[in-house]
Amino acid sequence: MRIALHTLGCKLNYSETATVRDELVQRGHVVVPFSEEADVLLVNTCSVTENADTECRKIIRRGLRTSPNASVVITGCYAQLQPEEIASIDGVKAVVGMTQKFNIGEKLAEIVSSASPRIYVDEISTATVFTGSRTGRGDSRTRSFFKIQDGCDYSCTFCTIPLARGPARAMSLSAIRQELESIAREGYHEVVLSGINLGEYRGENDERFIDVLKMIDDYEPPYRVRISSIEPNTLSTEIIDLIAASKTFVPHLHVPLQSGSADVLRSMRRRYNPTKYREMAAHVASTMPHAALGIDVIVGFPGETDELFEETVTFLQGLPFTYLHVFTYSERENTPASSMPGHIDVSLRRARTQRLRAMSNERTARFHTEQCGSTRVMIPEGFDPATGMWDGWTENHVCVKLEAPSTLIKRPYRVQLQRVENDAVRVVPLETLDLNAPPILHVLNQSEHS
Repeated sequence: MRIALHTLGCKLNYSETATVRDELVQRGHVVVPFSEEADVLLVNTCSVTENADTECRKIIRRGLRTSPNASVVITGCYAQLQPEEIASIDGVKAVVGMTQKFNIGEKLAEIVSSASPRIYVDEISTATVFTGSRTGRGDSRTRSFFKIQDGCDYSCTFCTIPLARGPARAMSLSAIRQELESIAREGYHEVVLSGINLGEYRGENDERFIDVLKMIDDYEPPYRVRISSIEPNTLSTEIIDLIAASKTFVPHLHVPLQSGSADVLRSMRRRYNPTKYREMAAHVASTMPHAALGIDVIVGFPGETDELFEETVTFLQGLPFTYLHVFTYSERENTPASSMPGHIDVSLRRARTQRLRAMSNERTARFHTEQCGSTRVMIPEGFDPATGMWDGWTENHVCVKLEAPSTLIKRPYRVQLQRVENDAVRVVPLETLDLNAPPILHVLNQSEHS
């Protein structure tokens, strides 16, 4: 069968979609772009925000316009949380929960032949089995997202992730090493360690996340390693110091804050306070002055008065961050926050979101300007034929653009950051660029005219 895949949400979802894709290909199916006609439309969903649910419905409608006779299969967090609701959407033939996600291939024949929607959703709260995933194995990308941990045992009052993903569980340390070696053989230049709550990693012999990092650092893989996101209460000074001294780990951390108000953090049931977060951020800045620090913030949480929001603004102004991911609070079913008093008007939530995003843009622009003149390592990712530019990222998360032929080999290059252009930095190479050989026909034509 021809199967079109679409992924919504976080990078973890992308790694899981890649693993599902590999399993489908091994069974003899053909994976095609979502824009092409297909027999099956498989959507891997997110449900962190209300918009994620809406986006899922839009994707279903879009896919059915191209493939009106396709069987629609929905999996992922939204599928785990709202299977009956999804099964009622026109065109949906199956809803597959988190514990069954990696077994979709063996169910396809049953799904396609069924006269009514099938629901394959198990109880997630007692899940114990960890299924690893990563992008790779045939991907043309330079970066591999590698899931080593899943689930969460926290009880943040706004979050549906424990309901969708279940309890924390993780890949064994030995299995991580084996996958890292496989990634090296496949020629990737960057690995992003991913998980729902990475800092709470627990191996089969009670290894902690710091043990994973030490193992990787000792291994010295032929690629750089980035940490996707880590909770502030799990980001110890030992971890920060290891990253700062490492030749493998890049100076880039993404650490959710959610609010700069101690009152709001308590209401969210977060496991730290503003003082602890400030100390962590200061240590990152002192050990890695050139590092990128990204922060998640939620605005409009129930009970967030104007005064409490201003506490967050003031707190952020004093932090050495380089960018923000700002989320507008939305009520999520079955979360304690949804029934809390003091809900904020939606228009005010949006206004606060825009204010923090403007702050983020200003801080990112400042960081880009500060980086001009420095030498970094860029990995080219995408080529724009209209401008003749390659875009990519430096080790410290600066979006850069390099003028080079479309035949450029996508490997790490030492570059000098020169000047800010819009939301990126123009760079020049400090080493010879490697180019792919021209097509044979082109070479023959050249010889004919010589």
